Formats: sequence, structure tokens, C-alpha cells
Amino acid sequence: MDPSARLAKIWIGGFVALAGALVFLYPDSHQQDGGNHFLFARWAWVHPELFVGVWSRPGFTFLYSFPALLGYPAAKLFTALVAGACAWHTWKAAIDLGLARPWLSIPLLFFQPVFLLLSSETMTEPLFALILVVGIRLHLAGRVKAGMIAASALILTRPEGFVLAAVWAGWVLIDPRDPRPRRRRVLSLSWLGTGAAAWWLSALAITGEPLFILRTWPHGWSTLTVIYGTGPLWDYALRLPEVIGPLLLIPFILGVADSRVRIAAVMALTVFVMHSVLWWMGAFGTAGLPRYMVTVSPAIAILSLAGWNAIADRLAHRRLLSGTAVLVVSAVFSLLYVDGWTASRDAPAVEEARLEFLKNPRPVRRLVWSQAYMAILFEVDPWSSPAWGDRARNLEIIAGLPPQTLVFWDDLIGPAHFQLTDADFERAGFVRLHSKAFVLTRRFGKKEGWIGIDGPRRQAMHLLYRP
Repeated sequence: MDPSARLAKIWIGGFVALAGALVFLYPDSHQQDGGNHFLFARWAWVHPELFVGVWSRPGFTFLYSFPALLGYPAAKLFTALVAGACAWHTWKAAIDLGLARPWLSIPLLFFQPVFLLLSSETMTEPLFALILVVGIRLHLAGRVKAGMIAASALILTRPEGFVLAAVWAGWVLIDPRDPRPRRRRVLSLSWLGTGAAAWWLSALAITGEPLFILRTWPHGWSTLTVIYGTGPLWDYALRLPEVIGPLLLIPFILGVADSRVRIAAVMALTVFVMHSVLWWMGAFGTAGLPRYMVTVSPAIAILSLAGWNAIADRLAHRRLLSGTAVLVVSAVFSLLYVDGWTASRDAPAVEEARLEFLKNPRPVRRLVWSQAYMAILFEVDPWSSPAWGDRARNLEIIAGLPPQTLVFWDDLIGPAHFQLTDADFERAGFVRLHSKAFVLTRRFGKKEGWIGIDGPRRQAMHLLYRP
């Protein structure tokens, strides 16, 4: 076996094992989206509409519906395998592009802090990244039609697929290596609609509604209504250390100038500019999150590799020592970044509260929860959740909840997402069964707050019951 290939496989195996360990160190997601996406996949076999839903993401939900049957950890471990496959194809793409040291693309992918964070969660971005790099490799191999079909599948996983499909169309039209005449290229662009057509046909077959996708399209994704706030136009630029890694910014910037990896630069910069503008405008329901850039993480790794090579070729005998130091520091930063997210610390507190209930269980006809992980642990159908609205509407809902309703609430997510506190349930006639406050700190290291996202997190869990 080629020593470089052996090294690449060792890197991939090590990182998949690391992502697998993170699954058990952090049993839940760093955001509610991770748990909700699992619930959609887990219950899609009961509610087939979820297979073709806009919010539940058809491509993600279908693929994850199989490991989800085995439970939340199994679905999260599946993401570790997706991340490993993404690393394998990124390495192969680096070879296809003729880059030296292609195996280095693997740590340059996993040491992107946000990529490592999502490599053990049930978020949609890693699957999108895998489909993207597979499509790029197909196009580079001359399988242009297959590449477009892969690109068309991006919209089944995340909204960025619409924009990158347009970029892909431009790539097909101007690629100088394609011997086909321009007219044939234009006609072939219809393959980029394959994913959308499959989605519409599937939705029609499952729901019987020709306009199901349009009817269920989230309102905030088609208007300029500000939902999650706004930020300065340069906000994503300031958060590039979370996306790329603080020490890998210079290699990334140098790589953008390498003509051999121009398509990677176009893909990465398109998503970067798009999300910067959307967050500045507060449009289409964007929340300004750095994890959105994981969608183009293979392109970022390839650009970083091109820049790394440019630097390494100039360092001569010092490159081994300096390169090793950069990778070690990047690894430490990425691990501390994962550990720094405070919301993922709630899982042990949620698990403890559930165990308290099981010590003295009551008959439960309905569960009302503030965190997705609570519903996951109780194996509750997400469609049983009330149709929450504003605070006035929510107070009416809890007043009308039936007897034998168990409320599993917390002090942070509940008030923030639903404008309700545990005291509101007490005032509505619920009996408090259990409450406990927590100060949730890092698993590793002692210093808090050094990267602006961590704690300590002051949280409390509550169980209330309507007899």
C-alpha cells in the first residue's frame, strides 16, 4: 500500500473514533436543531410526511431514518461515519486536483472547529458537505451528468443547495475541459433539477398534494422578516477562526489564490458571502451561525491544503516541526471549542431529572417538553407537542392540557423558545414533582469564557404534573 494512502486511512480511522467518543461525551446536540432532526427521522416511519417536509429535510430524514430506529446514539454515530466518508472524498479530491500532501486535507477538515463539533451530532451540514465533495469529484473525473445529479441532491439536505446549484450550472457552462459544444451543455443543465423533481414527486405520492412543499414552506424563509436578529456584514469574517481554525486562516487565504483549486474557492466564498449578506439583512430565517459554513468544509480543507503547501515549500527543513505545532495547537483549540458550547452540557441534567421521575413514576397521557432531548429520552412522538405560539397563546394551551400531563421544563430553553417558565405551569394548576438547579462547567480545562461561547451554565430542570 502507498505510504500516503496508509497515512490517510490512519487519520480517517482516528478521527472517526474521536467523533464516536464525542457522541458519548456529549450525548445531546449543542443546539436544539440536532435533537429535532433526530426526532423527525425517528418518527418519519409513523408520519411519512416528514420524509418530504421542508423543515425536516428530505435527504437527511430518509438516510437517518434507518439508524434513528436504533436510537439517538446510533444516529449520532452514523454522522461520525458520514464525517469519515467526507474526509475520504476530500483526500481523494485533493489527489484529483494534483495537490501535494493530499493526506493533510483530512486533519485540515477535522480541525475546522465547527466541523469537529458537528461530526458527532445529527445536524444536516456534514451530509451536505459529503454530497458536495462527491459531486465535485464526479465532475473532475469527467462524469459531468453524475456530478449534476449529486449537486441536485444538495437541495434535499439544506437550502444552500439552491445557490450552489446555480454555481454548478456556471461551472458546467464555462469548464474549459469539457469538449461538448455550448448548446449541449445548456441542455444538460436540466439534470440539476433532478433532486427537486424527485422531492416533488415523492411529496405528491406521500401526501396527495401537488402544492404540499409550497404550502409547508416556512414563512421566514421567503420574506425579509427578521426572526433571529441581524449582525454586521463582517460578522462571519470575525468568526472565521471558528470555521477554519485560528492558525489555519493564513493557509486558507493563500489557497484561495491557487488557480488549481478555483472551484473550491468559488464554492466556499459563495456560501460565505451569501450567509454574510443574509445575516446582515436578517433575511430568510438565518441565525448567523458559523455551523452553516460546514456545508463547504471540504472546499475549505482543500483551499487550506493548497495554502499549506505554498508555505511548506518555503520553510524547507523547519516545515516538519512548525507544521506539527500548527496541527497540535489546532487540535487543542478544536477540542476546547467543542467542549466550550454550553447547551450540550444540559444532557446529564436532563438524564438525572428523568431518572428522578422513574423512581416514583406517574401515569402519563401526554408529555410537554422544552428541550428535544427530553422527548428523545421519553421516546415521545414529536407531533404530540402543542402548537406553540406567542406567550398569550401558550398560556391558553397549558391551561387546557389534560390530566396526567407531565411537564419536563428547564430554565433557559423553555423561557427563550416558548416564553414560559416552570412557575407558569404551577399557576396553571400543575403540581411540582421535582426541581434541581445546576452549575454546568467544562469537561476539560478550567478556564471558562475564553472563546466567547462557554459558561459556566446556570440551569435548572423541573418536572410538573397535572393529576
